[in-house]
Amino acid sequence: MELAFYAAALVAVYSTLRVISTSNPMHALLNLIISLIAVAMIFFCLGASFAGALQVIVYAGAIMVLFVFVVMMLNLGSSQDQERNWLTPMTWGGPALLSLILLGFLAYGILGVTGGELGLTDVSAKEVGIALFGPYVLAVELASILLLAGLVTAYHLGREDKSGEVLSVPKPTARPSQEGGQS
Repeated sequence: MELAFYAAALVAVYSTLRVISTSNPMHALLNLIISLIAVAMIFFCLGASFAGALQVIVYAGAIMVLFVFVVMMLNLGSSQDQERNWLTPMTWGGPALLSLILLGFLAYGILGVTGGELGLTDVSAKEVGIALFGPYVLAVELASILLLAGLVTAYHLGREDKSGEVLSVPKPTARPSQEGGQS
């Protein structure tokens, strides 16, 4: 299980570096989804199965699908050309390979575990909810405000005026003529 932990950590770090180093937003989102799934696998390796399941369902599932929809709605070019560029084997090959690595280590961890005592305790969803909305209520509220701010920013960057022109893209301006004396 320790090998699966380090493999998931390596995949998470690599895919997170790809998120911040790529210029294509769809590539960044695919790598971010892989990173979030790798973090979920780290939670599973550490015995926090509830946190791992929440990571997969909430972050890698719901929020990342929402981000993918927002990026696809903000598509400013020809949709067929953009989709052709996004769906090249290099685009989905890297995240698919990282996903297969995670799947292999997860299967190894599930099928290869011997019957030893792990010393883990079960934490119910009620206890997690009480902890989140007890001492950590401020952190939960700040995270929700941060997500809302990201959505508002994405909307603001991609909105169009009534003529169909994107407002966040600066208009080309004519250079002022130099009417000074050139000697």
